[in-house]
Amino acid sequence: MTDYIGRFAPSPSGPLHFGSLVAALGSWLRARSQKGQWLLRMEDIDPPREMAGAADDILRTLERFALTWDGEVLYQSQRHQAYDAALTWLQQQGLAYYCNCPRKRIKALGGVYDGHCRGRDLDGRDCAIRLVNNRGVSSFEDGLLGTIVTDCEFAEEDFIIHRRDGLYAYQLAVVVDDAFQGITEVVRGNDLLETTVRQQTLQQALGLPIPAYLHLPLAVWSDGNKLSKQNHAPPIGETAPELALSRALAFLGLTPPPDLWQAPCPTQLTWAVSCFQLSSVPRERKILLQES
Repeated sequence: MTDYIGRFAPSPSGPLHFGSLVAALGSWLRARSQKGQWLLRMEDIDPPREMAGAADDILRTLERFALTWDGEVLYQSQRHQAYDAALTWLQQQGLAYYCNCPRKRIKALGGVYDGHCRGRDLDGRDCAIRLVNNRGVSSFEDGLLGTIVTDCEFAEEDFIIHRRDGLYAYQLAVVVDDAFQGITEVVRGNDLLETTVRQQTLQQALGLPIPAYLHLPLAVWSDGNKLSKQNHAPPIGETAPELALSRALAFLGLTPPPDLWQAPCPTQLTWAVSCFQLSSVPRERKILLQES
């Protein structure tokens, strides 16, 4: 075992689809090829978006693909005390403030918040909480894609860390949990590429370690839209997981040889770990899938 610690962190808003299988497989292969740990986190802090039974279904699907994880599953719904502590610390340091600006106002500004509520001393009723973003990160090194530079206005925006509806924002929860679990590298789909700068900004503000980041290519429909639960991507793994795994490996540049195509999942994974290299993974391109 090495000091490498990776993770897969799905939200239980529906069953896994091919795109989420690619993200899980890519992060699993990266961890196992480094002889490291692969942790599983259920990002279940947004009840309105969650589907009953989806968390258990995700675990069963990963098991069908032989994507085994280390240790116990971490559930964000059981981590509110940790998020409370991080938010309280930011407020005590003067690094967070209440904001009651409606979305309509921000949309009229072009979609980037202008810090309007900084210094207004609102009492917190019907308010979101924003980070005082004095040192916004605008670029980072991606393990697959190289130097990533984002829009400065986006990078420097005072973004929301606690929502108006009382729920914790994804950005706060993810950085607190990555630090808690000791994650050394985050491997995920490149739909989350831009949000990395906000996570690194928040990690700096909280004094948390900053892991490495590596973003995998996305699976998209023929119309260019990514596979997602919102776009009604079909569930995967209910039948023929061996075929789906072979396709996911091929998507990541690891096409199994003829004698392993559709072999049992553990057999395919053993082969894949033995020959996995980042140089085989497609860079900066999306692979189109037919909706059929």
